[in-house]
Amino acid sequence: MGRRTDTRERTLRTAATLFRTQGYHGTGLNQILAEGGLPKGSLYFHFPGGKEQLAAEAVTLAAGELCDWVRTTLAAAPDPASGLDAVIAGLAEHLAASDFQRGCPIGTVAPDGGDVVRAACATAFASWHAVTRDFLVHHGVPHADALATTVLAALEGAQLLARTTHDTAPLYAVGATLRTLVKGL
Repeated sequence: MGRRTDTRERTLRTAATLFRTQGYHGTGLNQILAEGGLPKGSLYFHFPGGKEQLAAEAVTLAAGELCDWVRTTLAAAPDPASGLDAVIAGLAEHLAASDFQRGCPIGTVAPDGGDVVRAACATAFASWHAVTRDFLVHHGVPHADALATTVLAALEGAQLLARTTHDTAPLYAVGATLRTLVKGL
């Protein structure tokens, strides 16, 4: 039983990395198997729903880990502006460390997957929104729900721009604007 779990976990992690780097359509099942060193029969054994199920579960895994990191990062911050700065710095560091290859684990998959993948992406975005909103509420920021949506949308766009230009400047520009916005509330 342990080996099956290891194979399933390796498949998910390999898929999450490839989907995050190449998107849904740019990632093939044979590539996932080859890069993960996985036996051919394992994919449909562990993921009978095929690529759609694998992508949805990979999104859920990667998004959950990122959400946990955001929650921990925000919880360590003394105020909303510092929390947002820390999240932006971490995202910028991750992008630069991957040579701008690995952006948001949701944004690269969301537009292209089917209903199951889109549902997993929507759930992931909702969890990140909730973490951000709850952090803002905790700090007494008014209109926390709308601001959390703005933060999420701004960060998604900034990550896309940063990946496209191979420059973290868009993340820091968004960060400066969000800092001003949060401090003005």
